[in-house]
Amino acid sequence: MKKSSLVLILVWVFLSCASEKASKDILVDELTITQIHEAFQKEDYTAEELVQAYLDRIRGLDSALNSISVINPEALEIAKKLDEEYQKTGKLRPLHGIPLIVKDNINTKGLPTTAGALALADFYPEEDAFIIQKLTDAGAIILAKSNMAEWAFSPMHSESSTDGTTRNPYNLDHVPAGSSGGTGAAVAANFGTLGLGTDTGNSIRGPSSHNALVGFRTTLGLVSREGIVPLFLRNDVVGPMCRTVEDATKVLEVIAGIDPKDPLTDYSRGKSETDYQQYLQPDGLNGARIGVFRTLSENETDPEISTLFNQALKDMERLGAVIVDSVEVENFDSLRRNQWCPVFKVDVEKFLADYVKRDTMRTIADIIRVGTKSDYARNGLESFRESQLPENMNQDCGDPFTDLKRIAFREAIEKVMDSLDLDALVYPSWNSKPARIERFQEEYKGDNSQIISPHTGQPAFTVPMGFTSGNLPAGLQFLGKMWSEPVLIKLTYGYEQGTKHRKPPVL
Repeated sequence: MKKSSLVLILVWVFLSCASEKASKDILVDELTITQIHEAFQKEDYTAEELVQAYLDRIRGLDSALNSISVINPEALEIAKKLDEEYQKTGKLRPLHGIPLIVKDNINTKGLPTTAGALALADFYPEEDAFIIQKLTDAGAIILAKSNMAEWAFSPMHSESSTDGTTRNPYNLDHVPAGSSGGTGAAVAANFGTLGLGTDTGNSIRGPSSHNALVGFRTTLGLVSREGIVPLFLRNDVVGPMCRTVEDATKVLEVIAGIDPKDPLTDYSRGKSETDYQQYLQPDGLNGARIGVFRTLSENETDPEISTLFNQALKDMERLGAVIVDSVEVENFDSLRRNQWCPVFKVDVEKFLADYVKRDTMRTIADIIRVGTKSDYARNGLESFRESQLPENMNQDCGDPFTDLKRIAFREAIEKVMDSLDLDALVYPSWNSKPARIERFQEEYKGDNSQIISPHTGQPAFTVPMGFTSGNLPAGLQFLGKMWSEPVLIKLTYGYEQGTKHRKPPVL
């Protein structure tokens, strides 16, 4: 054999080995934090190889979903540095090397934060949002930003001017809900291990329900809202959207805490915990008292959703819970009215002043001038430009600790829960199946997430409840009392472990 031929063969072998290492065959379907960390410890693969596997999956499959708005070009380098750290220290941080999908209205340094809008298409934050800093300090890798409903206006669908429409991975003709639909679709499709969404009324729990995920809307004030493009800051919450209760709990454990830049988090002083994982108890439903809130569950409910919900009640009873069927809240219909407050104009203009800092982008009029590709977003912007605020903002548009209407609503619900010694109220997250994209407005109904928790400030968690025809997911929602995250973690984990409804989409 000629020397030149031998050299070529050796080069080919070297390149083949290098290529094999770079594209290591890692089955990312349904991977959890625990499984990934065990794999790191056993040297099955590295964080860099894991990130590459997720990137390959995104590039191969996301064209069908349109869930990702931008990939972090630094993700592989960050993973490599985390691998080097682990080699030196032998220690893993809480979220060491775990790829995270972030909704595109949360400030991430070095990546655009657009809220799906042309007005912010070239906005690159100077700093990470408070919770993003906490997550990266814990070792998480920002893998990508996800598409969303423009300005988070729509609970129904996820359409933006920057990235178009996101589809539901379980049935591409249907919506993933809004506005965190990109995160919901991406995490459900196993494009990342963890996801972050924001919830003003529905937008963590709605997409989680439509995508067979776990979604935590925590007590308002437990998690910082700093560095998030607002919709109604008085209601906005950031939270985990994950495939398991355990992973969502681990994310919550990292992001909960007091932020000097968000005064609402002062209310959590002495009420948040450093160890939420202790409440991951497989028998968490045993002895629990669960109230059935049929005021919501029987409101134009699809028969298939009703069947799943009633089966969920039987399952919880089988798992040891006492089911109190049903529970009524006095004056519920009157208390729930007039809770929304049109503060988008005020909130978004403050965000522009604090973060965007451009003379040409200071007001909602500037946003409208730049324009939008979405008729839905255009109508929303025009309505907020003309909206009138009440004279007494603190009393009539305040947070759940100062607004008298919101306090009265919460007290009425918690009074009933206390009188019946209930750990939670339950109802379907949606009373209807995911709508078809082409008919999302006429088929939109039954969104229960917006009715209570955003206004009272109470925590509400959704978990998979099963599937309806068309392979469309449905979610079960647990509403707790203020600061009752430990209780809700026990209940949702017990239900999840006792039913195992989550299954990945076939792509």
